[in-house]
Amino acid sequence: GAPNVSTARAVREQHGHDESMHPCAPPDAVVWPQSVGQVQELAALCYRRRVPMVPFGTGTGLEGGVNAVQGGVCFDLSRMDAIAELSLEDFSVTVEPGVTRKALNSHLRGTGLWFPVGTVGLGE
Repeated sequence: GAPNVSTARAVREQHGHDESMHPCAPPDAVVWPQSVGQVQELAALCYRRRVPMVPFGTGTGLEGGVNAVQGGVCFDLSRMDAIAELSLEDFSVTVEPGVTRKALNSHLRGTGLWFPVGTVGLGE
């Protein structure tokens, strides 16, 4: 329920386009899961009901991947923003999907490591 689900037109339109040239194609609803378990439950429900699922990070994509051309439910993963594990020994980090490049670099400050611009996977 609210504030973790929205069917408001403005919210759906915000989640129905990215930085690409493709026209807006809003989902039928937007949800903000906050854990892997919630994502699993939502995905299972959508699967059972044959409802399309559209993942949404920051909306900075250039390919139209967030456009819900068949409607469905947008999974806005921005609230899943924990940095779970950092290994300085092997230069690896485990993050939730809502972690941005800026947040990761802030976390890495002082370690001698950084996540460079242009690497695929993390939004601004």
